[in-house]
Amino acid sequence: MADLEAVLADVSYLMAMEKSKSTPAARASKKIILPDPSVRSVMHKHLEKLGEMTFDKIFNQKLGYLLFKEFCEMLTDEPIPQLKFYEEIKRYEKLDTVEERRQAARELYDNFIMKELLCHSHNYSKEAISHVQKYLMKNEVPVNLFQPYIEEVFRHLRGDLFQRFVESEKYTRFCQWKNLELNIQLTMNDFSVHRIIGRGGFGEVYGCRKADTGKMYAMKCLDKKRIKMKQGETLALNERIMLSLVSTGEDCPFIVCMTYAFQTPDKLCFILDLMNGGDLHYHLSQHGVFNEQEMKFYAAEAVLGLEHMHRRHVVYRDLKPANILLDEHGHIRISDLGLACDFSKKKPHACVGTHGYMAPEVLSKSTAYDSSADWFSLGCMLYKLLKGHSPFRQHKTKDKHEIDRMTLSMNVELPDCFSSELKSLLEGLLQREVNQRLGCKGRGADEVKEHSFFQGMDWQLVYLQKYPPPLIPPRGEVNAADAFDIGSFDEEDTRGIKLTEADQELYKNFPVVISDRWQQEISETVFDAINQEADKMAQKRKAKMKIIFEDEKESDCIIHGFIKKLGGPFASAWLTRYGKLYPNRLELHTESGNTKPELIFMDQVEDVCSDYVQVKGEHCIVLKMRGDKERDSRVVLTNSDEIGLKEWLISIKSTHKNSLELLSSMAKKAGKIYGTDANSVAVRHANGN
Repeated sequence: MADLEAVLADVSYLMAMEKSKSTPAARASKKIILPDPSVRSVMHKHLEKLGEMTFDKIFNQKLGYLLFKEFCEMLTDEPIPQLKFYEEIKRYEKLDTVEERRQAARELYDNFIMKELLCHSHNYSKEAISHVQKYLMKNEVPVNLFQPYIEEVFRHLRGDLFQRFVESEKYTRFCQWKNLELNIQLTMNDFSVHRIIGRGGFGEVYGCRKADTGKMYAMKCLDKKRIKMKQGETLALNERIMLSLVSTGEDCPFIVCMTYAFQTPDKLCFILDLMNGGDLHYHLSQHGVFNEQEMKFYAAEAVLGLEHMHRRHVVYRDLKPANILLDEHGHIRISDLGLACDFSKKKPHACVGTHGYMAPEVLSKSTAYDSSADWFSLGCMLYKLLKGHSPFRQHKTKDKHEIDRMTLSMNVELPDCFSSELKSLLEGLLQREVNQRLGCKGRGADEVKEHSFFQGMDWQLVYLQKYPPPLIPPRGEVNAADAFDIGSFDEEDTRGIKLTEADQELYKNFPVVISDRWQQEISETVFDAINQEADKMAQKRKAKMKIIFEDEKESDCIIHGFIKKLGGPFASAWLTRYGKLYPNRLELHTESGNTKPELIFMDQVEDVCSDYVQVKGEHCIVLKMRGDKERDSRVVLTNSDEIGLKEWLISIKSTHKNSLELLSSMAKKAGKIYGTDANSVAVRHANGN
């Protein structure tokens, strides 16, 4: 029966992976619904406060770029020249070979530079032209050849074109997507969890599929009780921080990055890149040792992975074959950042890692170190790929103290069968003295990349994963241990462990969405389909609505959009209203717009609660009204959109404050003119007398 269950688990997992490659409609089991277009008003204010309302900020986001491009295509039949130029430059930068770049560079120069020069329509600087001409004259085509033109293109697009975009429906759509992103609160219901694919000290790793896009991920679940039992809270939170550091910004194809982190009452969950090709330790046991050429492939990709971490001031500290995972094509990623550390502010000195791979300075315990530790570990790992064991595990001893002693004192003897270039590389990486070690002399990864062992290697091609992997994992198989061999934790271990409020408070900032990676996931899966559905809904809504709600440009409206008000019999129901806030009043319209709006004048408001108030289980904005002290005279507003609710609270508080200041100013003027007491005038005015 256990065998049958294992087969079914494998089949379910493999079917999910196949389904993730199908059409958006087929792969998604949960539909994304964009918020109402009126969310534009609150999002515009929110983005302005964050400093995100600039061309560069929006254009450099995947969804912002796609929507800006759609806007430009709507304006004219022909592509906007600057945008087309930008796209061609980006295409050029991703070309594989020098010959391909030479041809593309000539085409770019002829079509976008020379052609405009001849027509006297070239609006770019002389410096940009000279930069390109200088390299082309020497027949050189570096990847960044057209980089000066990128900034020039941006300068053109930042002006009137961007302002017209901000006034368009495409910007409204960007606000809808951004609002959706900022309100993401994931739960287990957002994923279909399949086969277990690994287990660690605090929990398991599963293959899973995200319900609304169908994308496959690895879900690493850490058990909070097990973390508490092993006093691993700091480690768990550190892993979340390190994953955020390496997963944000420029993507790295050689690190298992994180897209989401969320928690349940019992677990901490990381949603990571799924690597279904097994790890190098497993393949070393199946394939046997690798030759120099095969090892060079893994070394090059690992070097770029370490370089990405070190640029972010992260030292990995646990480089070994078991932590190097393969994708389905055979390319590698460095996984498990549980022991990684940020050395930007303070260098670590803890002795952590795996015996046989730890650098001497790490074993010294009291010695502070930085990225130097990873270059030593790289040397140990490459030796193992070639010989089947660490250079400090002679006769495959398992005595940790003996391994550490040898690491601190033994000079590694390299076999005669190794090439002189390989010997030089390993000797450089395995130097006990940090200042003599390759990668630690001031230029980091460049020192390793320029070593003679890697002579002739095009690092751009390595980054683009264009070199053929020496080993391609079997297709249609689960390249992991049997689900039952992986085993499970003994529940008895944590039976007596209780999670307190203080324990849960530790994890209050644990959830995160990595914006770049979420937007990339959306763009690759359901972006077009959801936009088409949202366009249809918007058309239907416009046809049905009997009142046209003005946007933020009309009159002196401060903020507007849908909001819920507590009302109905006994003030027990949430009523959906379309709110419009003006300097002197708040208007609450019904959705149909058939009846007169409810008006709440600012001089009728006694106070606006400075923070949210819990009412009927919801975060609410509470306006205390002037009037009968015997009855509950207050207005209660809420919204499921956290960003929107926050902006409404800030705007109402500010408007109320400004209104009171204006009334006070008017009262003082009246006092001067009529010789009356200013305070009594203000009081009478506020009471409507």
